[in-house]
Amino acid sequence: MESRLSPALAGALSMAACAFLWSLAGLFIKVLDWNPFLIAGLRSLIAFFTIWACIGSLRIRWSRPLLAAALANAVTMLLFVAANKTTTAANAILLQYLAPVFTALFGVTVLKERLHREQLLALVFTIAGMVVLFMDRLSPGQLLGNLLALTSAFTFSLMFVFTRMQKEADPLQSFLVSHGVAAAVALGIALFFPLPVFTPRAIGSILVLGVVQIGFASLFFSYGIKRVSAVTANLLALIEPVFNPVWVFLVLGEAPTANTLMGGLLIVGSVVMATLIGAHRAARYAGT
Repeated sequence: MESRLSPALAGALSMAACAFLWSLAGLFIKVLDWNPFLIAGLRSLIAFFTIWACIGSLRIRWSRPLLAAALANAVTMLLFVAANKTTTAANAILLQYLAPVFTALFGVTVLKERLHREQLLALVFTIAGMVVLFMDRLSPGQLLGNLLALTSAFTFSLMFVFTRMQKEADPLQSFLVSHGVAAAVALGIALFFPLPVFTPRAIGSILVLGVVQIGFASLFFSYGIKRVSAVTANLLALIEPVFNPVWVFLVLGEAPTANTLMGGLLIVGSVVMATLIGAHRAARYAGT
């Protein structure tokens, strides 16, 4: 990829591919009539083995950023499941995707990455786009669930920051550890729920979630985060909720609402604008 594209553009495309695969979650989770902790636990367990097969070894090169990224990712997944149980799905998604704001702050203060003007504008427009996207589905919800979702935004941003710290190492190992932790915790909680019915359709869905939606997405994420800034990576991740109504339309035939179209255009347009400007700047500096 890097022989034809600049590293920044190759990294941005990889992060976009990651967001595209992440967006499969909503469609396949709908098929599963299981408790959320069993879904999260089995998905992470399958992802663990998928990433292990890609790495080819369980020998972890431990470091503080690796451990911190692994814990941040595991906590984010568990918090998001808990938030969905205690508030509306729209509230949980919207609040979690405030993460780029935290990432921008951490990127400047911790990673010493410069926040460019187009990134700042993209932050404003993507947040506006998310509000428009979910406007007709938002509700006051429950305070605890909203707080859990907001906390998941904080830990989600930390995952971007700590994986970015591993740009000279292998961020994929962080995902291996995080999914091992998430699987152990979520499956432990799932033991207190009734056993579900394992149908061929359900088994196929959980395999897609573990192998493709999380496992392969981790490969793209690990490639991309080494080549773009933490805030750019997090902005690109905002493409994920835009793809969700696309899948629903293609599979279920439900036409997107005007709010969905307007919010999606705001998000995609601002992210593409910021990414192209950033890639052009990086290529220009590389040539000087």
